Amino acid sequence: MPTVQEASSIPFIDFAHDVSRHVVVDREADQYLGHPTTVLLEDGRTMWIVYPKGHGRGAIVLKHSGDGGRTWSERLPVPETWASSKEVPTLYRTVDEIGCKRLLMFSGLYPIRSALSEDDGATWSELEPIGNYGGIVAMSDLIRLKDRRYVALFHDDGRFLNNSMQKSEEFVVYAVYSNDGGVTWGQPIEIVRHQSAHLCEPCILRSPDGNQLCIILRENSRKYNSMVIFSDDEGKNWTKPRELPDLLTGDRHQSLYVKDGRILISFRDMARESSTWGDWVGWVGTYEDLVYGNDGQYKLRFMINNKGSDCAYPALELLPDQIIFTSTYGHWTENEEPYIAGIHFTMDEIDLYVDEKGL
Repeated sequence: MPTVQEASSIPFIDFAHDVSRHVVVDREADQYLGHPTTVLLEDGRTMWIVYPKGHGRGAIVLKHSGDGGRTWSERLPVPETWASSKEVPTLYRTVDEIGCKRLLMFSGLYPIRSALSEDDGATWSELEPIGNYGGIVAMSDLIRLKDRRYVALFHDDGRFLNNSMQKSEEFVVYAVYSNDGGVTWGQPIEIVRHQSAHLCEPCILRSPDGNQLCIILRENSRKYNSMVIFSDDEGKNWTKPRELPDLLTGDRHQSLYVKDGRILISFRDMARESSTWGDWVGWVGTYEDLVYGNDGQYKLRFMINNKGSDCAYPALELLPDQIIFTSTYGHWTENEEPYIAGIHFTMDEIDLYVDEKGL
């Protein structure tokens, strides 16, 4: 059972010592395993996960779960070029205009490459460039627009977009668009930059009424909190970035809605004064909390990281019956290399724990 206590302005629910919930996805002695992403298929049970053997750069591992992440296959055979991945792989489901379903995996830096599966993950293509451009954490998020195109997001610090290898003083977040379900992608379009904040790793979500897009951004200079921007015209124009509360300050945010309209965001805690700095944490609140800069409803901690802030590029999935599965890498055991773990829970459970404590 998690512990529940008051933390600053909102209740803090700590799953870190509730080891009965922890699922080990993969672990290897003396081998760094990092940065996973998952995709859940429409049956609500079948899930794929990819991650590198290394800190971002390294051969990509593929595994499969048939029970919503409770148990996992052995490592599966992958195409030869997957061993050449230079950065964090990311995984998405797309559907084109004629209903063809695909799984897409991206691998970043120069050039950004992708691999496709058109049989729900049974077979995969080799990694191939999507264009003559590069970027970092490609693609950090992907969403479908009202015109049925997909937009995918990444960032760059000047080195990889055109392979100049010249680092800039500014980070820039870019969007690329696909008209064919992710088979081909257009040229990058700048979304946002800031003259002194280093904005990166965008997480995109849509407002409950469907009329606004929101992007949550990591801030990598560590001078500011994480930031947020909004668009009322499907990404053609964006508001100026503004800081989020400490409770949402961190890296590699991933979000989902539960059935009552609340949002769960899973990320690495990097708030300067946080008691859980460097750990794998979560935030629960509403879209209005993001709009108005409120603290939200709950703070969560999933697991304790035992080495600095080297953890938590999380994956996040909503299973049937509103069961949430989130997974990531971290130094979960002292003096060991990081490995991949996950946790299942429901928002109803959290609400009950908080009510029982009278918070």
